[in-house]
Amino acid sequence: MSDLVEWLDEYCGSGFVWYVKRLSGNDTLANESHQAGPYVPRDVLFDFFPTLNRPTVKNPDVWFDLYVDSHPDHQQVRAVWYNNKLHGNPKSGRNETRLTNFGGQASALLDPESTGALTIFAFNRPEPPKIPDCHVWVCRHETEEDLVEDRIGPVEPGKWALWPSVQGGLLGLLQPPPVRASCWLADDEIPTAWRAKFPTGADIIRRAVELRADACLDPDKRLMRRRDCEFEIFRSVEQAIELPFIQAGFATVDDFIARAQTVLQRRKARSGRSLELHTRAIFIEERLVEGMHFAHQPESEPGKRPDFLFPSVAAYRDMSFPADRLRMLAVKTTCKDRWRQILNEADRIPAKHLLTLQEGVSESQFREMTHAGVQLVVPAGIVDTFPKDVRPHLQTLESFIGDVRLLPL
Repeated sequence: MSDLVEWLDEYCGSGFVWYVKRLSGNDTLANESHQAGPYVPRDVLFDFFPTLNRPTVKNPDVWFDLYVDSHPDHQQVRAVWYNNKLHGNPKSGRNETRLTNFGGQASALLDPESTGALTIFAFNRPEPPKIPDCHVWVCRHETEEDLVEDRIGPVEPGKWALWPSVQGGLLGLLQPPPVRASCWLADDEIPTAWRAKFPTGADIIRRAVELRADACLDPDKRLMRRRDCEFEIFRSVEQAIELPFIQAGFATVDDFIARAQTVLQRRKARSGRSLELHTRAIFIEERLVEGMHFAHQPESEPGKRPDFLFPSVAAYRDMSFPADRLRMLAVKTTCKDRWRQILNEADRIPAKHLLTLQEGVSESQFREMTHAGVQLVVPAGIVDTFPKDVRPHLQTLESFIGDVRLLPL
């Protein structure tokens, strides 16, 4: 751990900007995609490499030095803008930027086992026309991920974060807000009570349900749309509350650190329970009655609390109730290392269902999960990020709900 701490300290200065994400199956070689190589949004990569922004050139590129310090490796890699869409292929052509030329799965960035790993790309800021280089840390286990998120806040699958130096604003809060979508609350839309006391996760999710009722959508699409909506609501309230403190300044460094820690802890708390609370709301909308068809956060055995039990705690504790009519569902935004935590939950139920938003796992890790009795439940929209041989064995949220409905009480 001391290596990571030293690395974070070395590359967090004003001369560096971090691009942070969790590697997806399309980034690594997990799903055997021809697109293998980390995705970086165009605007972000254009900022690091301005000469890449040449729309009149087909697939312009820039070569630069990249050092994977977590797994000592140095490569000359290619930042490329695949812009076929602008050059005679408007319907099926690509229009995205990626980093490529890592030499196959010998690189930690392409290793299928790195799928889901929290990864920091620390780009330096040299004087033009010098080309930046990049130092990378691919988190090797959950403890390293926790250490990183303690500094920058949670980074969820399918999302990414830029982390500028402190001078750029407290944890990025001074960055301009996104172009308002319907879920970003204007100042006059934020309840007075929320300004006095930051709303709970349940409060924000209730508002997200109001703004994204989406009754016509299946549970999988509903879940993903509401998660995005909830995050916008959270960030709009966070900015309204925290921005005045930031603009007023801080009398001491300790005051600044205390405020920053409050923001980080609130973000981590929100991330930790968000998916679970959204799932509960969808169960209820799908006419599953809490206490009759499912139990939320029950105690299955002393000291053990699975996220959801089906059909009820009473049925679970009734030894005459057939075990094959019981189900449990664990909910974890990422599952790369955390899936093992659910194995000792609900002892009567050998098959553990796990709902995750992680965009892919390696085939070997999937085999390990299957051998341990874990059944992955994945929203339909991200199934394609998993290896082709894994996809048929995944269950969608809609399918899981359908199975639960068929269980006799």
